[in-house]
Amino acid sequence: MNDRVWQAKLAAWTHDPAEKALVLLRDPAGHEGGTVRALREILFHGGLPDGVGNLVKRADHWAAAADRPQWPQVQGMPWLDQVRFYRHPVLVHPLSGKPFELKGRLDEVEVEAIKEASFEQFEALIDPDSDPRRTALAFWRFGPERAPEGLGALWGRLPADTRVPDHSIWSHLDLTAAFATAMAADPKGVPALLVVSLGPVQGFIVQARSTSDLWAGSHLLSRMAWEGIKVVASHLGPDQLLFPQLRGVAEVDVWLRDEVRLSPDWFAEQPWTRMKSDANPLFSAALPNRFVAIVPAGEAEKIARRIEGAVRDWVREQGRETLRNLLEVAGVVADEDLPCHAQVEAQLAGFPEVHWAVVPWSLAAAGAGDVDTTGIEALLRRLYPEGEGAPGFLGSAAWQILAKPIDLGDSRFFEPNPGVLYPALYDALDHLAVAAKAARPFVQLPQEGFRCTLCGEREWLTLDREQLTRTKGQRGDGKAETLWTRVASSRPAWARRGDHLCALCALKRVWPEMVRDRVREVLPDGAFSERFVVSTHTMAMAPDLEALRTVEGKKLDQLRQTPTYQQASSQRSAALPKRIYDRLTRDGDEERRRFLQGLPTYLDALRDGLDSDDAEQQRQYQEALSRVAGDLRGALGHPPETYYAIVAMDGDHMGAWLAGNDERYRIAYRESWHPQVWSYAKELAVGNERLARYLEARRPPSPARHMAISAALNGFAVELARPIVEDLYKGKLLYAGGDDVLALVAVDDVVEVATLLRLAYGGVLPGGGQVVVHDRVEKDAFWAERFAEASGRYRIGGGFVLDGGDRRDKRPRRLYQVMGERATASCGIAIAHYLTPLARVLKEARAAEQRAKGAGRDRLAITVMKRAGGAIPLTVPWGLKNAASLAETPAGLLLALRDHLARPDVSRRTAYHVYDWIHELPHAADMQDGFASLIKESLVYQFRRQAKEGAKGDAARLGAQLADLALGQGADLAAFIERFLGVAEFLARRGRAPQADDPAKGEVGHG
Repeated sequence: MNDRVWQAKLAAWTHDPAEKALVLLRDPAGHEGGTVRALREILFHGGLPDGVGNLVKRADHWAAAADRPQWPQVQGMPWLDQVRFYRHPVLVHPLSGKPFELKGRLDEVEVEAIKEASFEQFEALIDPDSDPRRTALAFWRFGPERAPEGLGALWGRLPADTRVPDHSIWSHLDLTAAFATAMAADPKGVPALLVVSLGPVQGFIVQARSTSDLWAGSHLLSRMAWEGIKVVASHLGPDQLLFPQLRGVAEVDVWLRDEVRLSPDWFAEQPWTRMKSDANPLFSAALPNRFVAIVPAGEAEKIARRIEGAVRDWVREQGRETLRNLLEVAGVVADEDLPCHAQVEAQLAGFPEVHWAVVPWSLAAAGAGDVDTTGIEALLRRLYPEGEGAPGFLGSAAWQILAKPIDLGDSRFFEPNPGVLYPALYDALDHLAVAAKAARPFVQLPQEGFRCTLCGEREWLTLDREQLTRTKGQRGDGKAETLWTRVASSRPAWARRGDHLCALCALKRVWPEMVRDRVREVLPDGAFSERFVVSTHTMAMAPDLEALRTVEGKKLDQLRQTPTYQQASSQRSAALPKRIYDRLTRDGDEERRRFLQGLPTYLDALRDGLDSDDAEQQRQYQEALSRVAGDLRGALGHPPETYYAIVAMDGDHMGAWLAGNDERYRIAYRESWHPQVWSYAKELAVGNERLARYLEARRPPSPARHMAISAALNGFAVELARPIVEDLYKGKLLYAGGDDVLALVAVDDVVEVATLLRLAYGGVLPGGGQVVVHDRVEKDAFWAERFAEASGRYRIGGGFVLDGGDRRDKRPRRLYQVMGERATASCGIAIAHYLTPLARVLKEARAAEQRAKGAGRDRLAITVMKRAGGAIPLTVPWGLKNAASLAETPAGLLLALRDHLARPDVSRRTAYHVYDWIHELPHAADMQDGFASLIKESLVYQFRRQAKEGAKGDAARLGAQLADLALGQGADLAAFIERFLGVAEFLARRGRAPQADDPAKGEVGHG
């Protein structure tokens, strides 16, 4: 039976050739007579196993019905809907409906040449031992990635059907294989949809005292998700997953290489086999806590239970390993009678929460192929409130049109099969998943004595239960020594002074080193340099560290003579942002590298000394800190930076995107078609009201749509977010799971990082930007100048991001289809002093993100948290759709104004003088005629007055832009202008302190 399942999958993977779009209507042998026939001759010796052929045919029909909107076909004139892709190559973005006509001569691609290249590629992936499982998994993983010469990025985007070019051949092969596998594995041949979600999410992540804790919580959840997904992938294949898409995920690659035993040579160029720091993709939290799969209906509950057991067993084993590590570090013999063992088992017994739901296709089918909505309608009626008409998708405009044949005279239109009811099944699945979460069981866990100092929920792990009753002051040396005081003295990274952690928080604390050790085992040579979980202090210092890297001449000579340079160079190395570390490595200046890596550690040691009980020691440490600040100011020309930022970004209405119940995020049926098909369908619709309604009806969810969303989020999270944050700017990505991003960023880069993440998420630049599938590139001067490195690496436009690749870095040229122009994202930024508790800064970042969503979504919200108290909250729209260029967006204006106020020929008095009169302005609703022009003139005057001759032109332009932006917000003008200027002025400061040569004093704005 197992062989039959994998043979069915392999047969499905070879039912259509990858090059179908390029040879269709050109190859005399037909698209099934070339690569397909040749591969099946090798794999099945010319004939498919009994019953597999019919099963794959049914799976293909279901997949086509689920993914492709039907179009009218005219009897006697079949050529009307025959699209020759090699002559009229058009792709349609599946989420925006935007068509792209590809440039170039595809008719110059010879049929025999492309068939031969495709065959050779797949032939090389066939398992030498004829194992159908390994062969099928190799086809799935490397088929789309290994493009024949000359096709490049187009190979991964070739359409499954040239008439409906909104989904790729790979998407169709994935879905057909998923259906065929589930049908083959089920005794009755019935597939089902399974959804599984793990939790809790935010509560688990935010319980963090350090950036390492924050990263560990996110990464642990991602690894738990993989342990659940692996149950499905191992027994049925990773192509069963509709969401998330797993192709290219590092964790999945390791499984394919080490457990499935695909050839290690095939993975040699993957980044996870080469990167020897925590920039390695294996350190990325890349998988969401929710996944949807197609499984055999008869096995669905059993699979769900196995997932639940596998995830919880894995967590318990990690907890046991954590305790073994702690006891070893503490020098305690691991006696099984120690109470900490029982605590670990009890505290991890029900973790994580696992919720699941199943909807079988038998609810939408009568027999093997006929549609019967009786079962699914009965289920939806129980899930939807009572009302008139059919419930859910069955009551939608699209189904009301399609439920009955459309009369076209002699023409035929729409022959449904159960695949077309995918939207109804997913609708039911979505509602059942919500119900499963609401009905979660709760098992009370008795806890005694004092609780974990991190989460405050569970007992801390102890060697003696009597110690649980001791107060913080009683947990000291000698007889009162605890497991955690011993760990703190031996391994401060695992426990700071006063820390006493429960099993789950202990796992988070030790997890970074456990991951590091595992990655070391995974790397081919076992070498691993170091981790880069950057502290908030080091991130705050990042602009200064980058500046000190390039200090030369007299300033460098003077710095090298200071005690600061000598002392810092002898300290333990701190983790630096990847961008700085990579540049230091390329510089080859070992002495300077030691100084820069030791400087944050040295400053931390001095500040820790201020906690001494000895007043004289406190004075000495304070003097040392003042001396270091003076030495650095001499080299930098300004005080050392003390602020950093947290960026939290989240896609808007992602639930509606997946559910497909919001008209704003659905494209019309006609938008899915090739322009040639749309043209003749439009003519047929003249005088046919039902057909005209169908053409304009919005498409419901489909597997291809869900796979497109998943692939877009996967590409953004796995391939784009990390390089943006860590390669192009001074940042550290803590989490990127689909549409959700959390990152630490240097304060001088934070607006650029947030803006670039937003651009990459949607794949759109203002004013059309750079359309990547065209030869012509529209230039945006602001984009090219302010985002120089990004514009040199990426071309963005039309819902796509093209990474141009780099031979030196072994980075291939890749085209990413992202969410498109209809998708929006809200971003929150918290800027804070590095001594501010991390939990508070994280809370402010999330609050800013929610403020952006609450103000209407697709916005940027910034909160400047001042060390002296008070805050500057600013919320602005991204404004990408209506701007002619990036410079005209609010973020573009903020960047330009920041840079303007930082110029030596401009005084930051601009902001202070504006504050003097801005509060006298009336509210926007109370303004009389002429006020708007007066405000603009006043701002322009004030901006020009504080600028020297060379900067007056820019000053006038920026003043006018700020006035126009403020007047368009419809809010309190005074507050908006004050906040916008306050944030820009704060970002313009060097070291966040007033400059000695600037007469402006004090802090700006609120507080």
